[in-house]
Formats: sequence, C-alpha cells, structure tokens
Amino acid sequence: MQIRLNKFLSQAGVASRREADRMIEEGRVRVNNQLVEELGYKIDDEKDRVEVNGKKVIRDEELIYLVLNKPAGYLVTCKDPFQRPTIKSLLSGLQKRVFPIGRLDCQSEGLLLLTNDGELAYRLTHPRYKIKKTYLVKIKGELDSSDLDKLEHGVLIDGKKTAPAKVALLASSQKKSLLKIAIHEGRKREVRKMCEAIGHEVLELKRIAFAGLKLNKLEPGKWRYLTHREIARLKELVEME
Repeated sequence: MQIRLNKFLSQAGVASRREADRMIEEGRVRVNNQLVEELGYKIDDEKDRVEVNGKKVIRDEELIYLVLNKPAGYLVTCKDPFQRPTIKSLLSGLQKRVFPIGRLDCQSEGLLLLTNDGELAYRLTHPRYKIKKTYLVKIKGELDSSDLDKLEHGVLIDGKKTAPAKVALLASSQKKSLLKIAIHEGRKREVRKMCEAIGHEVLELKRIAFAGLKLNKLEPGKWRYLTHREIARLKELVEME
C-alpha cells in the first residue's frame, strides 16, 4: 500500500510526523538504500526498505499510550547532544520507544502524553480538532481586568494573534498572580509568550489537563499507562474509529 514516508515513520514509533519530516530534511532517511530529500515522498509499506540513521525501520503493531507528570528541568526529547536531563530518564521500565504528543518546554511541568501511535499523535496536535490544554500559571506582578481581557480575546505573538482563550484569575497580589489558562492552539511556548505580551514574566507553568485527561494523583516524575476507556475517549475526540 502506498503511504507517505513521514506517516510510516510515525506509525513505526520512530517519531511524530513533524519530527519525521525534520529527519528527512537532515538526510537521515533512506528508502531502498536511496537518500530521500523530498517531503511528501511515498513508499510501499509492504515492499520498500526504510532506514533511519542506517538502521532498518520495522513497524511495531503493539501500540502503547501513557501519561507522564513531567518535572521542571527535563527536556521533552529522548536524546540531547549536550547531555542535559531528558524525559527518557523518567521512563524506567518502559521497553517500547514512544514520542511525546505536543510540547512542554524544559522549565514547564505537568501532564505529557506519549505514544507510538503516530496517527493519534498527529490528530491530537492538528488545529482542526481544537484539543484543549489547561495550565496553572504563576506570573510576576498583579493582574487587572484589562490584562485578563487581552488574554481571553487574543494577543500578538510573533506577528500573529492567538486564538481566544479561557482564563480564570485564582489569586493576585502586588508580587505575583495565579492563573488558570485553557487554550487549543499548539504554538511553541505559547502560554509563556501570551503572558509576556501583556508584560508579565512567567514564574511557574504547569499543564494540568490535556484532551480531557488529568494528572489526578500521579506524582512528579512518575508515569502510567492510559486505560482502555481513556484511549477510546482520545480517539473519539479526533474521529478515529
């Protein structure tokens, strides 16, 4: 069957589609011993031999899904050239390769979904499905009603206005304020940049919910598998049978 190369790599648990495209651009992917440079390249997933970094890719039929409570100070990657701490060190006991769904920057903490199901990961991060993500955000300084209004109706980030957000002020003083912010976009460092756009530095940022999933009693640095019901709910949200 003809299939896009990036989709094949995501289904094989190598990387998300976006990361797979980056691997292709970096010249790390070969098909039938030929270097692939074209994004959108298609293969026959039953006949063609695909290699990444010189190693043959074998599609794993066992799909797994888990949630991690990421502490601050860990990179959301499985390998770092500068030997900084990564989430891989937190996934003790996990034998399968997984990749994260979406982003959490190094200093942010909280709920992170990981899987080797490339199609689900692709859909959960696609703007079409407007998957909600909720954060607790501690910022420097006191907020007023105009600040909240700006966050809710959108602020300019890198020349583009953010989509409307749901914002609740939980506590406020002259030194710091605590917000709960729910968004459905997936732009890089979006919540931090939203707060910076209204003149407030983020002191702490924690994702507490993603696509209806919550951390509940999961301790920082720990992970667990999703239940069958949770997986089914995620697939329902993105119209996967």
